[in-house]
Amino acid sequence: MGDSQVFTSVKSLQKRLHTDRKNSSIGLFPTMGALHHGHIALVKQAMEENDVVVVSIFVNPTQFNNPDDLEKYPRMLEKDIELLNEVGDVIVFAPDVEAVYPDDFEKLNIDLGKLGETMEGEFRPGHFDGVMNVVKRFFDIVKPNRAYFGMKDYQQAAVIKHMVKETNDPVEVVVCDIVREETGLASSSRNVRLSEKQKEEALIISQTLNFLKSIAGKYLPIEACGKAKQFFKDGKLELEYLETIHPVTLKRLETKWVPGAHACIVAYSGEVRLLDNIQLIPFVEK
Repeated sequence: MGDSQVFTSVKSLQKRLHTDRKNSSIGLFPTMGALHHGHIALVKQAMEENDVVVVSIFVNPTQFNNPDDLEKYPRMLEKDIELLNEVGDVIVFAPDVEAVYPDDFEKLNIDLGKLGETMEGEFRPGHFDGVMNVVKRFFDIVKPNRAYFGMKDYQQAAVIKHMVKETNDPVEVVVCDIVREETGLASSSRNVRLSEKQKEEALIISQTLNFLKSIAGKYLPIEACGKAKQFFKDGKLELEYLETIHPVTLKRLETKWVPGAHACIVAYSGEVRLLDNIQLIPFVEK
């Protein structure tokens, strides 16, 4: 059992990290809390690759374009800390909004171009501005050597990499594999809002992705995607989008497959928004 230290102010956290920074590597894992075994897998990887690990727990209001979603997002700090203590000693940064966005906060403005116009950028306007600003803020506070993000938020990971490149931030962005439930459902903090029946119904998401992967290469991307959308209709969820995309530029693939081609999906189970993705075409080994 660990004994995680919890800090709520920027000054106290930086004072704690000042000594560690001299001879230790620091890993940062930004989260919005409601931790589950998927998060813990990332924490363990960060602990293996760094001397000190900081887990931030902050429900960032600037990345929500739906006020109801922000209000209903699960908050369970005490349980999160208990779960982290089962893993070992980490540093928990759990600030309030004023600590993250003080009066003198200078907003980061980065043009994402096509990267921010599709999928999440289309359906959640302003979302990535909020994501980039809060992550950059944590980078500036913690000054980590490495920062960890989950592959489940595929587009977000691409946006963070772009931001780091644009700001010349000396941090390595580590993108970790999706962690799934035994059923195949992608682990998510939002899953706690699903009933057992809804969790079962939500399996249509991963089933659709696996179906799309099984036919990728046999049809043009636009055709395969269309067949997968038809497959999805056998379920009870509401589809927001399903796209076959280039793995780097995230541009929609229609007439030609490329190595590493990906599929991203978002669907609603009631009011709960669920996202997932899968690699359709393997990268060519050099």
